[in-house]
Amino acid sequence: MTLALIGFAAVIALSLAGVRIAFASLIVGFVGFGLIRGWQAAQALVGQQVVEHAMSYNLSVIPLFVLMGVFIYRSDIAGDLYDAAHAGLGRLRGGLAHSTVLASAGFAAVCGSSLATAATMTRVAMPSMKRFSYADRLSAGTIAAGGTLGIMIPPSVPLVIYGIVAEQDVGLLFIAGILPGLILVLLFLTTISIWAALSPGLVPTIEPTAGDKKTADKSRAGLRASLPVLLLFVLVLGGIYGKVFTPTEAAGIGAVGAAVIAVVRGHFRTLKEWRDGLAESALTTASLFMVLFGTTVFAQFINLTGMPFDLMRFVEWAEVDGVGLVIYIAIIAVLMGMIFEAIGILLLIVPVFVPAMVAAQIDLIWFGIVVVLVTELGLITPPVGMNVFVVKNAMPELKIGTIFIGVLPFVLAILAALALVLSVPEIATLLPQLAS
Repeated sequence: MTLALIGFAAVIALSLAGVRIAFASLIVGFVGFGLIRGWQAAQALVGQQVVEHAMSYNLSVIPLFVLMGVFIYRSDIAGDLYDAAHAGLGRLRGGLAHSTVLASAGFAAVCGSSLATAATMTRVAMPSMKRFSYADRLSAGTIAAGGTLGIMIPPSVPLVIYGIVAEQDVGLLFIAGILPGLILVLLFLTTISIWAALSPGLVPTIEPTAGDKKTADKSRAGLRASLPVLLLFVLVLGGIYGKVFTPTEAAGIGAVGAAVIAVVRGHFRTLKEWRDGLAESALTTASLFMVLFGTTVFAQFINLTGMPFDLMRFVEWAEVDGVGLVIYIAIIAVLMGMIFEAIGILLLIVPVFVPAMVAAQIDLIWFGIVVVLVTELGLITPPVGMNVFVVKNAMPELKIGTIFIGVLPFVLAILAALALVLSVPEIATLLPQLAS
């Protein structure tokens, strides 16, 4: 156990020193394994793990969903989703902020990337909210928090990675994420309503409403334009849930469908656009795979130290029930979220704690939803808060402190969703049970 804890401390220290999590975990895993088993064995381990995962058919779902997200992201669908959302929520006080959350949820569902959602919605929603004198902390906080929905609402890359690492059905994980994702959207909308009621100065007295003819026409046009993307989303997820095709096949169909939609909308009609889009997809995939390779080597080192078995013995000795153990892990994940990004957290803690989860007879589908919910906090909490920095990068005039203040109410909303899933596991397990 001591050697494993030293390994985690070394990874954190390297990360704080500016070394990327992929290389920090790879270096520590390699050195640790080499000290225990010898350097030749460590070299063989690295080569074996890289080749094994690079050739894995199950992992092919990741680049395909990433490619689908790139096509959707570059097809400029976010503006149409925003206009369509405003048709239903424009009459509410703070209607533009409500529309931002709903549009973020829709865009995240088809894009699959929290960072891309935050970056896109900053460009789409921020100008409108500035024009109608929304407070910067509400506007920026709504956009940064709305981006976190991409990590829960399927198709979610973190859920795919968790399913692969924990050896769980990705389709069932997608189904499990639906109700928590919808609850999170409702909590975000409620948060905006309460915040606007308590601080009336945050939102304008008069703002665009869906009842205006010009606004209504724009909203209807947005709904018509976004309909093909919504149908593609239904096709991809419906095919998985109905067991018509596997998640990998669904990702391929989604990528092709997204490419067709992008071309029809006037994009990807030049060789440069295709080159840029494919290069972006390849770079994103390569980054994800490097994290996967590095953390896999690190996980092998942790397994060699015996830490997973020490944890199981600790659980038996301390007589901690399953829910209590999950709460401990959630606290660890929240603390790690202040340093690491979501994928890194999943790949570092899931291999370590899954054996203890199995021993405690914890439903791993439910555990996956809990872990992914927790990692959402890391996207908007200091000192890293990747979504916060994405919004800051897109709007340099905003102060970083203003954005962090703006996301605090949404942090409470995510914690409320986490408490609901912990206390009522059926929120995450009901739909998978009905589907299986």
